Amino acid sequence: MNSDHILNKRQLRASFERASAEYDKVSMLQREVNDRMLSRLDYIKCNPLSILDAGSGTGYGGRKLACRYPKTKILALDLALSMHHQARPMASSWWKQIFSAQKNITNYVCGDIEQLPIRGSSIDLIWSNLSLQWCNNIEDTFSEMYRVLKQEGLFMFSTFGPDTLHELRQAFLGMDDKNHVNHFIDMHDIGDILVYRGFSMPVMDMEYITLTYDDVISVMRELKAMGAHNVLHERKRGLTGKVGWQKVLNNYESFRKNGKLPVTFELVYGHAWKLESKKNTDGQNIIEFDPKARLVRD
Repeated sequence: MNSDHILNKRQLRASFERASAEYDKVSMLQREVNDRMLSRLDYIKCNPLSILDAGSGTGYGGRKLACRYPKTKILALDLALSMHHQARPMASSWWKQIFSAQKNITNYVCGDIEQLPIRGSSIDLIWSNLSLQWCNNIEDTFSEMYRVLKQEGLFMFSTFGPDTLHELRQAFLGMDDKNHVNHFIDMHDIGDILVYRGFSMPVMDMEYITLTYDDVISVMRELKAMGAHNVLHERKRGLTGKVGWQKVLNNYESFRKNGKLPVTFELVYGHAWKLESKKNTDGQNIIEFDPKARLVRD
C-alpha cells in the first residue's frame, strides 16, 4: 500500500475522541446515510438475532436497528471510547421513552474493525455506516467481517467513494506533493474485493450528496468537528502557510454557486452474504458474480 494513503490509527482515534461531545450536532450526513441504508433493508429478507454495529459512533444507527429488530442483541463497536460514553445515556433514555416494555441488549466494545475482537460465526448482521473509509486494508477488513458472520449472515455497509471532497482536493492541487484529502476506494473495486474475500451476491449502489457552506473555514471546521479531517500517516506537518492557505481559499471560491460553497460526498452502498461455498469436483471453490446485480444511481 502506498504510504501516502496509510491512516494513522492513533491520530484517528484521538480525532474522534475530541469530536465525540459535539458529534451529533454535525453528523447530519451520517444520520441521513444511515436512514437511507435502513430503507434498503425493506427489500432484503433479514431477521437477525445478533447485530454488529461496526463503527457505531454515538449510537444513532444502533438505536434505529433496535427499533426495527427489538429482540436482537446489538454489539456496538467503535475505535473511540468517548463515542460510547455519548451513546450509552442516549440509548438508556431512548428505550425508556419508546420501548419501555421491550427488552433489548446492547453491549459496547472499543476496537478496530480491521481486527474484530469477536469470535467467528457469531453475528447475523454486520452494519457499517461510513466507517470502512477509515480502514488501511479493506481486503483484510472484509475477511474479518466474513469470519465473524454466521452462515447466511448479511454484511451491509456504506462508505465514501473517490469523488468525495473533490472540491477540496482540487483546491489543494499544486500546493505540494502531499495528500491533503484522504483517499477513497472506487465502488467497483469494493465489489470485486467482496467476491475475492468469499462473499456472495454482492450488490453495489452509489449516489452523490452535496452540502453547502458560506465559506471554506466553515467547511474545514465542520469536517474537523465530525472527525473527518485529514489523518493520513504521511501528511505534511505544520501549517500550510498564509500564502498557501490564501491560494486554497481562492481556488475553492471558484466552486461558489448561488452564494454557497459546495462539498460533494460520493456515497457508496453495498451488501453481500456469507453463504456456503459451492465446490467443483476437485474440491475448489466456485465464485459467482453477476455484474448485472450492480445498480448505479446518478
